[in-house]
Amino acid sequence: MRIAVVDIGTNSTRLYAAEVHAGRVKQELIRVSRVTRLGAGVDASAQLAPESLEREYAVLDDYRQALDELRPDRAVAVMTSAVRDAENGPDFARVVEQRFGLNAHILTGDEEARLTFLGATDTLTPSEDALTASQGASPTLVFDIGGGSTELMVGHAHRLDFHVSTQAGVVRQADRHITHDPPTAQEIQAVAQEVGEILDAAVPPERRATPARALGVAGTPTSLAAIAQRLDPYEASKVQGYRLSATQRDEIFARLCALPLSERQQIPGLHPDRAVAIIPGIVILKVIMDLFDLSEIEVSENDILRGSAIHYSS
Repeated sequence: MRIAVVDIGTNSTRLYAAEVHAGRVKQELIRVSRVTRLGAGVDASAQLAPESLEREYAVLDDYRQALDELRPDRAVAVMTSAVRDAENGPDFARVVEQRFGLNAHILTGDEEARLTFLGATDTLTPSEDALTASQGASPTLVFDIGGGSTELMVGHAHRLDFHVSTQAGVVRQADRHITHDPPTAQEIQAVAQEVGEILDAAVPPERRATPARALGVAGTPTSLAAIAQRLDPYEASKVQGYRLSATQRDEIFARLCALPLSERQQIPGLHPDRAVAIIPGIVILKVIMDLFDLSEIEVSENDILRGSAIHYSS
């Protein structure tokens, strides 16, 4: 089956299409991403703002044209934190179905976590499955730092043992705490403190054992991998599987925090549209790595897009 997935997130909207057979992705056909900041202001107003919707519809118009050329057997839209938190989220979902011809799904946090874990672990080889399954208290950790929420998943091989969706996200915490450019030390500390409290309450102590493998998906880890390698243009093949150390993370963070937005947008490897969200994203990443005592993570391009393609093709 040829399936297309549009992931409508709080910070970005992405299009993915693949050939899926017998529950496995056989070939990826397209993957594009545009920053829309659909969820800007949702945390305070509980509404998708008119200007945010205008940006979103413009991107969806472009994606509809791409879908017309791809001619998928099925086309779905998965919507996450911003849409599920907004009072006008269901109205938006109806517009997406009627205007753009996408089968719209407003995901719960649990559904988002499960689909992300499915996508991130899909390419594990049988030997890797056996390794993670045999290590008992040392499972695989998958985490997705999004615009409005962060999902953490713990499992062995393809079996998901624990998952949680939290109200920590790059847009949400930036809207709450960051007003200066570049952010002040006090603003950064406020983000770190709130995220620390959120994750401390969300992840039970018995789930915090240092995992055998930690996979970071979505914009913050992939951007850091690209910055570390000075990838300009972005090369997904060099980002997939990149091992990012805590030392690299901290060096990049210190450099970015010293720069105003206009200069962050010039950093090789960092897409200009992600320059706003990267600082709170790194703060969230550090909290996660500290929580699980991680000295490095493995960056993965495989996430909810791949998981959704597998799930909705069945």
